[in-house]
Amino acid sequence: MVDNTLTEKVLLATGGYDHTIKLWHANTGVCNRSLTHLDSQVNALEITPDRQLLAAAGFQHIRMYDLNSSNPNPILNYEGISKNITGVGFHEDGKWMFTCGEDCSARVWDLRSRNLQCQRIFQTTAPITSICLHPNQGELILGDQSGLLHLWDLKTDHNEQLIPEVDASIQCVAIDSSANYVASVNNKGNCYLWSYNGNGTRLSPEHKINAHRKYALHCKFSPDSTLLVTTSADQSALIWKTSDFSLKQELKDQRQRWVWDTAFSNDSEHLLTASSDGMARLWNIESDNIEREYEGHQKSLTALAFCDPYS
Repeated sequence: MVDNTLTEKVLLATGGYDHTIKLWHANTGVCNRSLTHLDSQVNALEITPDRQLLAAAGFQHIRMYDLNSSNPNPILNYEGISKNITGVGFHEDGKWMFTCGEDCSARVWDLRSRNLQCQRIFQTTAPITSICLHPNQGELILGDQSGLLHLWDLKTDHNEQLIPEVDASIQCVAIDSSANYVASVNNKGNCYLWSYNGNGTRLSPEHKINAHRKYALHCKFSPDSTLLVTTSADQSALIWKTSDFSLKQELKDQRQRWVWDTAFSNDSEHLLTASSDGMARLWNIESDNIEREYEGHQKSLTALAFCDPYS
């Protein structure tokens, strides 16, 4: 990952069902701080681009924590949502935050506003399970439980819809940093990939991977866009090559349970995973070895966020 002189800058945050968020020195596996998240489980975590704040999405709220103070409590609370918030992320300049949730809505929040109110809402007919931002910073891609993939153009408010597979809930969506591919995984264990047509938002079907035998949970592209990870209730994280969508590596440990979340190191050579056994792990992708384990949570881990100094 990085040398030890930068250890203090390599931050890993983990959260789940024990109402605690832990901040780790990613290179050493040492837990540096514990934050309180008493109201609910943690569904998603994300670090702001300036690395000052950590957003934790839970039931009916987003809590913001100061990463550079010793305060274990949230300093900002975004509320007014009726159900679980399932995804959170940020504009690259930190101007606004986007979220999605089981209330069938995606929201855009102006972080420069003092009233902590949502500025824009996108409504669907089913709970939204996942959300990601196009690298152009102008489009949001969402997946919902009815199986619809939504492309929401923030400039025009136009939206397009795709149905990868009938009667299958989309569990996660992702786009690579080069904006070449969009991926989704569903509750039948399948992964679908699309390519962009020119500069437009329209997607062309590219490939289908019968990735997992059980419920798929998560997908993400590596920073260099050469790899795609899919995770599942089958207790594995699978690494796929984007050059031909062949399987490169299976990351599996007998103690590991459902793998809920992942993050690549910025060199695309390591993968962090969060699992139902309460453990986060650092894997060497090439060797499939576990290089570090982050142990300390008392219940299932469902979310992680990773900050690499070279990202």
